[in-house]
Amino acid sequence: MDFNIIIEKGEDGYLLSEVIELPGCRTQAKDMNELLKRTKEVITLYLQVEEMSTRNSFLGVQKIAV
Repeated sequence: MDFNIIIEKGEDGYLLSEVIELPGCRTQAKDMNELLKRTKEVITLYLQVEEMSTRNSFLGVQKIAV
């Protein structure tokens, strides 16, 4: 799978990446090689969590007294 990422340099000097197609999927690192490695890791984790959440169906919230 291919994803588009935005890369920025933060005020503290760290490089930041954000995956456009995956809301909230972002990471940071001190250099470009580490940033790309971490971005791949965070995409993999994001997709695993997304897959797990699609297996469950939200039914609602209920209050219970004990």
